[in-house]
Amino acid sequence: MSTDLIQIGNKAKKEPELVFTSLYHHITDVDNLRACYDTLKGDKALGIDGVTKSEYGENLEENLGKLSKRLKDMAYKPQPKRRSYITKPGSTKKRPLGISCFEDKIVELAMKRTLEPIYEADFLDVSYGYRTVRSQHDCLKALGQVIQQQPINQIVEADIRSFFDKVVHDWMLKFLRHRVGDTRVIRLVDRMLRGGIMEDGLVKASVEGTPQGSILSPLLSNIYLHYALDLWFERKIKESSRGVSRLFRYADDFVSCHQYRSDATTYLAALKTRLAKFGLELAEEKTRCVKFGRYARADANKQGKKPEEFTFLGLTHYCGKTKSGYFKLKRRTSRAKMQESLHKLTDWARKNRNLLTKREMIESAARRVRGHLNYYAITDNAKNCHKYIFYAKQTLFKWLNRKSQRNAYTWYGYKQALKFIGFPEARVRKDLNPCRVFEAF
Repeated sequence: MSTDLIQIGNKAKKEPELVFTSLYHHITDVDNLRACYDTLKGDKALGIDGVTKSEYGENLEENLGKLSKRLKDMAYKPQPKRRSYITKPGSTKKRPLGISCFEDKIVELAMKRTLEPIYEADFLDVSYGYRTVRSQHDCLKALGQVIQQQPINQIVEADIRSFFDKVVHDWMLKFLRHRVGDTRVIRLVDRMLRGGIMEDGLVKASVEGTPQGSILSPLLSNIYLHYALDLWFERKIKESSRGVSRLFRYADDFVSCHQYRSDATTYLAALKTRLAKFGLELAEEKTRCVKFGRYARADANKQGKKPEEFTFLGLTHYCGKTKSGYFKLKRRTSRAKMQESLHKLTDWARKNRNLLTKREMIESAARRVRGHLNYYAITDNAKNCHKYIFYAKQTLFKWLNRKSQRNAYTWYGYKQALKFIGFPEARVRKDLNPCRVFEAF
């Protein structure tokens, strides 16, 4: 990040009410555009023009000069995004993506680099998604500490239906104007939002939403929910609650913790109205209030039931016990995420068994398993990690032996090969023990 953009971030922290009126020159700066070009990867999906990074770079300085001039003259217009679909985890539905052309990606990244320092100074501690210095594990750790160390008895699990497709453009621009007074920046964002989508050869106008897959969409989604949800919760819900109330949001996925049932039900009722004001809708089938905490197990046992659980960021949270019998928040890989990961591994092995050598397959599979464990190998989740590794090994063994009939592995030979490659084992990679005191709240 350039010194000018760092200074913008510092100024935004010192003056939270300041409206920045001169930002556009950072976006049009050729050096900034060149840095964005260098940052972008060349192996990503192509937009409707089919231009790759290497093709654009053949006349890089000329192309960047022309792009800068069009931006300065306000003659730049983003091309429609190419519609693509990917499988949605745990569902038969598919998630729509909008793939930008390479030049549009450069402008999107330049816009992101300019706006991000301002809003990083504004975003609240409740927000963790798509942040430069925060991760999903940070969110999970903070959530665990609050549930374990605070008198939490209720969890509200909420889901916004098709959030990225329902963002209202007028509200988005209104939120931006709180900090951005440069009308050229607002106009460029408006053009990006309304750039259109090409699907089956037809271009459709974008009347709402910010396409997933766009470089700028994560930042815009955080800005939208910062004003629509985060500030409202901190200033209204939290202040009016009888007891402890905390919100944890990762992008459009969020849960809230409450001490009293009345606070949770009041918040849930108000949440629907609040989101509707900004064109958003709660998915009723995925939204619920769960009794959870140190008394949930005893209360459920009195009724002859099991204590309730909730899922957040791919992990099922449940009421466990320490060795001494005290309450402890525990987590395990959600069933949907486990099945999704194993299905992807199986599909990959089936497609690549005749394209890769046995060693290449084992090494590639090891990288995939290691990636899974880097996220899910957390405190109290050893059982599910062992289960994942077991099924991953079984799947790999099956498809390795379908490469040919002549050189099939025996199980002993297969285990020796895994040992030689250094196939990953289940061990805690992230210590998220909620009983450990990291900091005071």
